[in-house]
Amino acid sequence: MKLTEKVSYLRGLIDGMEIKDSKQGKVIAMIADILGEMAEDIEDIQDQVDEVVDVVDAIDEDLGEVEKDFYDFDEDDCCCGDDDCDCCDDDDYDDDDDFDFDEDDDLYEVVCPTCGDSIMLNEQMVEEGTMNCPNCGELLEFDLEDEEEEEDSDKE
Repeated sequence: MKLTEKVSYLRGLIDGMEIKDSKQGKVIAMIADILGEMAEDIEDIQDQVDEVVDVVDAIDEDLGEVEKDFYDFDEDDCCCGDDDCDCCDDDDYDDDDDFDFDEDDDLYEVVCPTCGDSIMLNEQMVEEGTMNCPNCGELLEFDLEDEEEEEDSDKE
């Protein structure tokens, strides 16, 4: 039974008691009227919530399709090729998991000569000596000897 139906039933009981003219009857009738208004408001709010839920569900489905098209990544596929692993469950998955950036790290900006992509590297990445550009795959090589010579000449 809906809330409004229960309030209607309550009003019928009140009418059947024939106490409308007494002080208590007036109070009970006023309470029933207030309950009726509240029941109508609650049903209106529930209808609006149901509509919002339907719209959010539709948006979620559309966004899922856009993600599949844009990222070209199937949820069943995994970065490591093992469908049973959980390494890609986090949103913060990154291909550069071997390199952790800390606030204290010195960061270097390198521009790929092939594609012009700007890449931020920490000292550990530079010490590796080489890496592939994440944008175009070009092998990038880093030479620290030139930088060390410049620092030595600046100190003299």
